[in-house]
Parts: sequence; structure tokens; C-alpha cells
Amino acid sequence: MVTHVIEEAESGSDRTVMHGVGDPVDAESFLERCRRRRARLADDLGAAPNRTRYFPVLAVLAPVMTQAEGEITYPGDPMALYAALSVAVHRAVHDAGPLEDATHYNDLAPEWTAFPSKAYRASVGHDGVRPYGAAPNTDQMVFDPRVWDEAARDAWIRLLREVRPRVVLISAVSPAHRYALEIAALVRREVPGAYVVLGGRHADETLAAAPGGSRLLVKPSGTPAVIQEGKVPPVIDAIVAGEAYHAVDVLMRALALAMDLGDRWIDRARVLPCLQGLLHQEGVKPGKALVFLSPQGAGEPSHAVPLDGPALDLASLPSPYEAFAIRSYFPIFEGPESGDPLRTAHFMVSSACPYRCNFCSESARVGHGLRRFRDDAIGKAIERICEYVSYGAEAVFFDDSVFWSGRYKDMTEFCRELGRIKEADPATLDPRLRAHLVGEEDTERLRNLQWGAQLTVDTLVALHSAEESDDVLRLMRNAGCSYVYIGIESMSSQVMDGIHKNLRREVDRPWAAKVRDATELVKKHGLRVGTSVLFGLDGETRSSIDETIHEVGRLIDDGLIDLASPNILTYHPATPVTRQHGMHERLDYHSPRVDNRKPYIYFEEAFPGVVSVLLTEDDIWHIHNETRIHWGRARNDTSVDTGAAAGAAGAAPGEHAGVPGDVHG
Repeated sequence: MVTHVIEEAESGSDRTVMHGVGDPVDAESFLERCRRRRARLADDLGAAPNRTRYFPVLAVLAPVMTQAEGEITYPGDPMALYAALSVAVHRAVHDAGPLEDATHYNDLAPEWTAFPSKAYRASVGHDGVRPYGAAPNTDQMVFDPRVWDEAARDAWIRLLREVRPRVVLISAVSPAHRYALEIAALVRREVPGAYVVLGGRHADETLAAAPGGSRLLVKPSGTPAVIQEGKVPPVIDAIVAGEAYHAVDVLMRALALAMDLGDRWIDRARVLPCLQGLLHQEGVKPGKALVFLSPQGAGEPSHAVPLDGPALDLASLPSPYEAFAIRSYFPIFEGPESGDPLRTAHFMVSSACPYRCNFCSESARVGHGLRRFRDDAIGKAIERICEYVSYGAEAVFFDDSVFWSGRYKDMTEFCRELGRIKEADPATLDPRLRAHLVGEEDTERLRNLQWGAQLTVDTLVALHSAEESDDVLRLMRNAGCSYVYIGIESMSSQVMDGIHKNLRREVDRPWAAKVRDATELVKKHGLRVGTSVLFGLDGETRSSIDETIHEVGRLIDDGLIDLASPNILTYHPATPVTRQHGMHERLDYHSPRVDNRKPYIYFEEAFPGVVSVLLTEDDIWHIHNETRIHWGRARNDTSVDTGAAAGAAGAAPGEHAGVPGDVHG
């Protein structure tokens, strides 16, 4: 164990005790305590048959938006939250039932006891706030308000009073962090004994263990830093950062073991010993994560447990939608007869972007590297597609920063196999696929399934020949692809010359020409094209802004772009540009109130004080007004109801898909 000072907070210090999985643990004492508890619990349940061993849990996606005018009209499903909970919920449902049959959750257990039924999945709309109800299924325990306003605040308070959760799990990206803290503060006020766990992209970017696990690294905007400095109250009990799938599971089981058998509230002093006992007993599962436990009182240390497991195979994880209903409806996918938006599932076969753009929080350089579907990748992906179809998906959007990480071999194999099973007689399919396609409705949805994916300009026209890209796009179209999203970023050479995704620069073929070539190639196959443009990168001036707006407008006028999203560079805690622009110590993602006014509300994730220092407020007004004029109805405009749903395509992995933003690789 090492006591040390938080390394990167740079304002004050905090004693944090680091714990290795190999630290000495009285394993016999831990196992004996577990056996005694289980026997007492069995006696208790036998004596009072109406008493349950399950405790209520609520999971929350903290929203980014604060007012309806800037609301994302067609938000996507909260995939980071769903994915982070996937292992824990899967195991809890598996262990629901007789105590003697339980394997992982073999003590008290979270009230994750039943997956949504097929009828329930078919009945849900796009509203993220679910009715809790009696005997809730796993989907009903999620609170996803989409906008954090007075109505959402009141709904959260009512839910807390109704459910009285023992554990609240909150996921937040950086722009949502301030609202996550307010959500947690309301938990403290309404249910003081509830245990609050924070995770999500903000935690991933601001909290980590140094190599070897000897030190804790906390960025200045990280939750422990802002709590330590007294900027916000201590409303978080634990933080899970990194590849959280197995980490959330082991923490939830530790919380169950630390819960008093009488009043069913968690004894916070028991959480660390129970966590250490489980890790000593089972070892570390795949993935690299960190569990941070906040100080229990003034002058007490915090504790951190790095979990440095083997490389993760994303295909080995339970499906994120196994426990949650598909609620996304993206107008980029339309019913062929009705024209109505189709129910759209998110899907990822990789965890990060292979590019190294300095502004991108999806880059593999920011996180733990690039994780993929690894063993039987194509087969597992096809099986997952059939599963989503059985859950009611009429369309699928691949949220990978680059479809199959830009590997044409995998794209080709996937498209051929998907095309084959869409046309095959269900009776001839592999039993794994037939298990999902249980009726004519499922088979018909699979045949008509539309899907979309993200590619890059260089993938299409620089890293591969025109013939190779032509073949891949033809296969994509034949397999049901109807939409391709491409991140343009800028049409100005003075900006793009410094962007990593512009890999192969050619003197006689500037970036704008490559963009036109790429969009022409995609449109040649009858696919819709969505794009995002990012203003405020290095080299940006009013002249380059106008050049980009004009050139994108020409592509729209020429029928090469169907949907275009203007975005403002927003600083994320871990991206290199944040430090390069001197913003790493100035980011305020914690103050409860910010002046989130026009024109910022017209751009996703844009708040005063966290947008590009190269743009004035007048520049931002100019971008908003000029893109509305020159891009017309092709603009993905969240301020009015004109194509507001452009592409739901291109959201940060795991969070709401809405306006393709500056986080893309």
C-alpha cells in the first residue's frame, strides 16, 4: 500500500491509499464471514417468506442539455451506461431465484431479477424516463431524462422517494458532470443512506492509476479534485473508471456483501474489505479499470484499487441490449412505405478510434487502446445483429469511430455474411441465429434491416484504391447499408494540414478535393451521406470558417451531402489539445450553474468557458447564422425542427447519439 499525493490535481492534496490485488487478505476470514452471512440470510428468508433478498438500484445517464431549445430531438440510447452494467446485470439476473442456486450474487443482491419481455420491448416509446412499477424489469430501473431541467429534477425526486434505492449508479460525459453531481446531491438529500457510484467518460478521462499502480492520477477537473478543493460537496461514494464491465460487477457484489442484513443499508467501512476479498478469491477479470472509494470522513484517506486485467475481447461481453429496451428512432432510417423513423439499435465492434487526432476523446491514445470483437468477430457480430432484430430493431447504426476500424477485409466478410443470412431460409441458419429469429416478424425485420456506419475520407480515397472502396461500398449497399457518416472537420487546408486523419497529403489534391471524391464515391452507390464539421481547430480564422461553410454548401448543392452538422471544438479533459491550448487547469465541468445561453445551446456540448479559445462569441454566432443560411435544410439544426435528427449518427461511444460532435475520430 502506498500513501501519496494526487499527482495531477495541482491544487491541494489528498491522501489516497493504493491497493494491489495481491495485497495480503485474510482469505479464510473473508470466506467464513460470507458463509455465516449466507446461512443467516437463508434463515431470515425462511422465517419470513415475504422478505426479499433483493435491494433496489437505480441507474442514471446524466444529460448534457439543460433546455428544450437546444434539446437533441432524437437522442440515442445511453450505450455507455448499458455496456458498463452489462456483466453485472447479466450475472444478477442469472442468479435471481433460490439463494442456494446463486453463484455470483449469492448473498443480498440488486433487484435485477428479470430482463424485459418481448412484449415490453415492443411497447416502449422513445422517452428515456421509464415507469418503475411493481416487480420492475431491468430496463425500468434506468432514469434517462435527456434534458436536465425543473421537470427532470422533480421526476428524479419523485423516483427517489418511491424507490428508496440502496445504490445509485450515474454515468456522465464531461459536459454532463455538473448535472451528475446535482443528481447525486439530490440522492444525498432524499435517501441519505444510498451508496452513489459515478462512472462514464468524464471519470475515464480524469482518473487513472499510474503504470504499476503506485500513484493515483487525477486531472484538475476530476471529481476527487473538485471535491477535495471544496468546489462541490462530497456526494460521491465511489468512482469506476476505465473498462468498467467487470469492475462494476465486482463492486456491486462487494456492496451487497457490505450491506447490513437487518436494515439493508450499506456499511461503507466494509466495502473495501469485501472488494479486496472478492478480488483475492477470484482474481482480476479482463479489462483495465480503477475503483476509487471516497474518504469516509474528514481527515480520512481515500482508497483506490487498480484492476489491471488481460486484454478485453468485446465479443465476450453480454449484449448491452440484453437488459434494456431499444428506444432510439433515427430519421436517417425511414420505413420504405410509411417514411416513419425506424427503431434503431446502436452497435460497436471496437472501443476506440485508430486515428490520433489531438482534439478527439475517442482516440485510442486517450483511453486503454483499441479493443475489438476478437474471437470469431464476424460470427459474433452477425449473432448480435439477429439478437437486436429479435428485440425489435428495424435499423442498426455502427457507432464505431471507423467501421470495423477501417479494415476492408473485415468489412467485406461481414457484409457478405450479413447479406447471406438476410436472404437465407431461417431453417438453414446456424442454431445460434435461429434461437433469436423465432417468428416471421423477426425474419421479416432481418430481411428489411437498414444500417449505417462511419468511414473517413482517407479510408475511402487515400488508404485504398478507388476500385477497392467501390467494391466495399457495393457490398455494404447490398447488405442493407443505407447511410454513411463521414467526419469532414474542416474544408480549409490551413486547418486540415495539422489534423492526423488527413494522413496522405498530396500537393495537387488538397483536402477539399479528397472530401468531394469521397462523397461522390459514396453517393455513387445510392447511400445517404451525413457529415460533421468542427470549428475552432488550430489554424482557424474567420476566413477559414467562411471557406468551410462555403465549400460544404457547394457539396450540399451538388447533392453529395444529405445532412451536415456544425460543431464547436469543446475541450475534453484528456485530449492533447486541451493542454496545448492551456485549458487543462481551467475546465469547469462542476459548477452547478453556468450561463448556457445562445449561441452555445445551438451546438452539442458547447458551454461558455470550455469551447475553443480560437473562437470569439461573435464567431460562434456567425457559424450558427451562416450555416443555417448556406446549408439550408441539410443542416442538422437542434434549434428548430428542421432535420433535427440528422444523424443520430456519430455519437460518442456509449452516449446519446444526436448531433455528430467534435469527439469523433
